[in-house]
Amino acid sequence: MWRRCLLLLALLLASATGAGQFSFGPAPPAVDRSALDRCFCQLEGQVDDCECNVDTVDFFNNVKIFPRLQSLLVKDFFRFYKVNLRRQCPFWEDDGSCSQTTCRVRCCAEEEVPIGLKAAAPAPKTEEKPSYKYTEAAQTAEDAGCDGESLGDLNTTISASRQRRLDNWTAHDDALDSFCDMDDESSADMQFVDLLLNPERFTGYRGVSSTRVWSAIYDENCFKPKVSSPENKYGPIVDASNLGADPFLMGLCLEERVFYRAISGLHTSITVHLCSEYLLSEGCRGLGQLAPEVARWGPNAAEFHRRFDPELTGGHGPRRLKNLYFVYLLELRALAKAAPYLTQLEYFTGNAEEDDEVRQAVRDILPVISDFPSHFNESVLFRGGQEARKLKTEFREHFRNISRIMDCVGCEKCKLWGKLQTQGLGTALKILFSGKFDNPDVFKEGSPKRQKFQLSRNEIVALFNAFARLSTSVRNLEKFRDLER
Repeated sequence: MWRRCLLLLALLLASATGAGQFSFGPAPPAVDRSALDRCFCQLEGQVDDCECNVDTVDFFNNVKIFPRLQSLLVKDFFRFYKVNLRRQCPFWEDDGSCSQTTCRVRCCAEEEVPIGLKAAAPAPKTEEKPSYKYTEAAQTAEDAGCDGESLGDLNTTISASRQRRLDNWTAHDDALDSFCDMDDESSADMQFVDLLLNPERFTGYRGVSSTRVWSAIYDENCFKPKVSSPENKYGPIVDASNLGADPFLMGLCLEERVFYRAISGLHTSITVHLCSEYLLSEGCRGLGQLAPEVARWGPNAAEFHRRFDPELTGGHGPRRLKNLYFVYLLELRALAKAAPYLTQLEYFTGNAEEDDEVRQAVRDILPVISDFPSHFNESVLFRGGQEARKLKTEFREHFRNISRIMDCVGCEKCKLWGKLQTQGLGTALKILFSGKFDNPDVFKEGSPKRQKFQLSRNEIVALFNAFARLSTSVRNLEKFRDLER
């Protein structure tokens, strides 16, 4: 290792004196164009279980959505995410964390976090507007403790035990609506992370530990085809010859297909991210400021080909890519459905100028999203009385289990982005199926049906960032199509 580092340093010094050129090492292996094209052989026509074409999503995302998201999510409200990366895996004993520096997450020092995000908001007393929680008045109220916990007012009208029961009922009601097992906000292990300083990319984390996580995720997903193949290296697959016109999910009801496609689409999106930001060169460590930052990430067409070529995945790689479009449309619909609520929030961080920019940007992108002509139709799901309610409960509990599995990821950076994207998808499911967003009038000022229901700040940050990850994946597919090979 030291010899390699000294060689790199010598090359750097040579390039500084004009005696040579600095090199990052060999490029990833080239891929035959026809082989890479096979990955996209089914990525056309209508998205399964949706009334929308792939080409429509490509144009809408790449032209209208992706640029807006990129300018929005660099703002403080959306770039700082609070997470517990020390939470123990509930399913198996920890087999050790990834020791590579590329796996580590740089958490924020207290002074790096915007003041408006550090103070916890007290519960609204008379104000019922859903955006109150994110106003300057709420964030800077005097009864917010220095440790970030709201001290609150003493309620002398009921006993302490009854108040605790009321709090438990509220927590129970919230849990019934939640599709994620969320981190405890009061935990001392919760830390702010600047997402821009910890981008999602391939860190080198792979092998048995990574495979076990994805195997557990699919094992928790009972809504999957029962037929499998030993050739599969990327999650559950089916024998296409046994399943007729819809070879991937034939025989499953709509709700079961939606669940499976959402998980598969999330998995696919994460894989596309890793292929797009692949660790091409680790560089060297230990030379202090004399050493350049030589770790290099970039697109790896060979890895993308390995993951999605139908000849290497038993014919299933292209279908997985199509499921990316499905989960994109699902989360797009959630943002459109929550638009009346989200447009009322003030997105307070303490920086008045930037907060105003964020409000304007949110109010710019949400109408564009709402005007999309072919939204996912969630109203056709979970219809049919008691059996539908039972299926909905099972649907929610399986996804909650999947959110718990994210605490078993050994790579810190992978865990960060896994938890965020799972919470984002869970928040989308909550919006679509909790029933609390079905009537947009409940969020209007003066409405007799007005609700006090609120999403947490973390849910909002996860919702937008998770959708941005899907948006980036769709755009990166276009890059892989056009990549010089």
